[in-house]
Amino acid sequence: MKIDKELIKRVSNNARLNLTEKEIEEFIPQFKDILNVFSKISEVNTDNVKVSIHPIEIKNSMREDIPEKCITQEDALKNTKHKKDGYFKGPAAV
Repeated sequence: MKIDKELIKRVSNNARLNLTEKEIEEFIPQFKDILNVFSKISEVNTDNVKVSIHPIEIKNSMREDIPEKCITQEDALKNTKHKKDGYFKGPAAV
């Protein structure tokens, strides 16, 4: 991949960075170094390596959904003064 001013301008535009010409010139060798380091990853033999998207095995920690006895509407409303027609009464919404 050719790394030049146009590539840096395109990347900085995508990242919504307003780089000056001096910053672009300084960034060209830095960007080359960054890409060279990441290119070394492709040299590693990963043929028999298991994919590790998440380092810890994820297990379903949710309980089984078993229907149980629910609180009645009367019990839910018994400790409030703010009720009307079997529902909680809240402030008026405009």
